[in-house]
Amino acid sequence: MANLRTAKKDLRCLLKQTLSQVSDHSIQRQSLAAQNTLFSLPEYQSAKSISIYLSMPKGELTTGPIVIDALRRGKEVYVPYTHKADAPASDAPASIMDMVQLKSEDDFDKLEPDSWGIPTPSEASIAGRKRCLGVQSPEHVGAEKPKGSGERLDLVVMPGMAFDCRFGRLGHGKGYYDFFLKRYQRTLGDLPGVETQMPFLVGLALDEQVLPEGEEVPTDPSDWRLDALIAGDRPIRRHSS
Repeated sequence: MANLRTAKKDLRCLLKQTLSQVSDHSIQRQSLAAQNTLFSLPEYQSAKSISIYLSMPKGELTTGPIVIDALRRGKEVYVPYTHKADAPASDAPASIMDMVQLKSEDDFDKLEPDSWGIPTPSEASIAGRKRCLGVQSPEHVGAEKPKGSGERLDLVVMPGMAFDCRFGRLGHGKGYYDFFLKRYQRTLGDLPGVETQMPFLVGLALDEQVLPEGEEVPTDPSDWRLDALIAGDRPIRRHSS
């Protein structure tokens, strides 16, 4: 396990250095290409409810146009909201991520940047927003809740530090998405009459974030694999199963 943690840390350091050298022009060009690829994806077009990460100012594909497009198509749009758990369950990290609904384009425009420069819903606004997993008191964060007690997601657009051609994903090291998906599976995984238990997971990446063919990101059983990977202006990769 120590070797795995070291391998993940080393790869993050390497990618951080690589991404610092990617020009704004390249990010804009790749973002536009990736957005158009996502918009053509049948799973995106048919999704009624989606989660979209809100991008940092530098070092990753921009997602603002995806948020606007989804809202204009009448989709329910959920975005990450990270907060501390006062008394987490034994398998829960100290800080966790929920998905909360954006109400409109105006709501999106009024989000304020956090310390990373990421547009984020204010703490004061959370009580008035729908939450994907329903309302959870701090003492029960991470505990299993009754199935069907929240809002279902059809598709999740995921960020990451590194990706591979076998749909492996390396996040930023906090475990936010992996733990959110675990909680989602507990809570909403077996909704009656729904064939696909989990949302369709799409990774968005700059070309520089994808490892060469034959190389894989270091993963463990808690790491979720993607259903599709969209990297810059590359052709989309889809899981065959």
